[in-house]
Amino acid sequence: MSKIQYRFIPVLIAMCFFTFQCPEGKMENLQQELNKSKNGTKEIEKKILPGSYSIDEYLPLLKGKKVGVVCNHTALIEHTHLVDTLLRLGIDINKIFAPEHGFRGEADAGFHISDARDSATGLPIISLYGKNKKPSQEQLQDVNVVLFDIQDVGCRFYTYLSTLHYVMEACAEANIPLILLDRPNPNGFYVDGPVLKPGMKSFVGMHPIPVVHGMTLGELAGMINGEKWLHNKLVCSLKVITCKNYTHQDKYTVPVPPSPNLRTMNAIYLYPSLCFFEGTPVSVGRGTPFPFEIFGHPALVNMPDTFTPLPAPGAKNPPLKGQLCHGRKLTFRFEQPFFTFQYLIDAYNSFPDKDKFFNRFFDLLTGDPAIKSLIKQGKSDDELRKYWEKDIAHFLELRQKYLLYP
Repeated sequence: MSKIQYRFIPVLIAMCFFTFQCPEGKMENLQQELNKSKNGTKEIEKKILPGSYSIDEYLPLLKGKKVGVVCNHTALIEHTHLVDTLLRLGIDINKIFAPEHGFRGEADAGFHISDARDSATGLPIISLYGKNKKPSQEQLQDVNVVLFDIQDVGCRFYTYLSTLHYVMEACAEANIPLILLDRPNPNGFYVDGPVLKPGMKSFVGMHPIPVVHGMTLGELAGMINGEKWLHNKLVCSLKVITCKNYTHQDKYTVPVPPSPNLRTMNAIYLYPSLCFFEGTPVSVGRGTPFPFEIFGHPALVNMPDTFTPLPAPGAKNPPLKGQLCHGRKLTFRFEQPFFTFQYLIDAYNSFPDKDKFFNRFFDLLTGDPAIKSLIKQGKSDDELRKYWEKDIAHFLELRQKYLLYP
């Protein structure tokens, strides 16, 4: 399989720097500079470029407006943060809204994020994780347009999608347009896993879609609008700035870790299958050098690898802290099933106290309580896949209406 990767283009950095020093009247040429390279335009045309690079498409929509930006550390144009770029271009950013892990992307998963002020820009940061997951109408009173730019990893339970949902809902209620700068989905080359069932909605699963949906956030935003999934069937005024040169067959490498414990592409590829361990006593390697690349527990003594979780950045109090865990170190291989319950089935079969293996969070992650029952009955990974086969077929038909990329 071909592996098309996002790579830094050093000459662009210099061009961006030059443009930022120019008078405001000349700053509109920034996109033209971004579309040049030392050897002409052919080189850059081969690169996958997120929506944030198409400055000429969204800059006119921001000029003269008070802008709220929903973003984190992944909102980059080359090495420069989107917020810094827009400020240098004279855009009036009123406030920043930050998702799980915070504006700088350093907080632990599930850690309560408080409102703050960005030390670099002085801008107020409103947390959208914790008690306040949705911008309030008061917080949007002095905002004319909202700009959204966050790197997703293509899983239903990755909470950046839930943040997008609530931002769309708040914008629809306030009659404020939303501009979404789309980014490629590193797991966008396939669709698999159980589909969320009615009554299972939570912040780790808000839509009736599979665990791996194979869509970008821009495509999902169109689906949320089109299927009337917002409260009271509201529709958000939405403008998606699409990626350039991206298809769903591409294997996109993210330029920076999207969250503290997804540090490598191996972890990002394994994440859809390993995240279910968060609904069990088994560790996924938080507090080790390889989170979401290993799983283990002190009781899994028949497994070949060992590790001991310790406090670390992004995992200040990791599960099973200080305990020797037996488990398995994993390497993602494209010739194997991309998504699988096999790791979890193996751990369940080896776990001595099976009555304490699953908790309520597991059902929220799968979005379907039947999955837990099927695993307890001894069903194989292939049998589980047959269980959600019809749901996937229905979703693929629905998905086709909202795809922005081939």
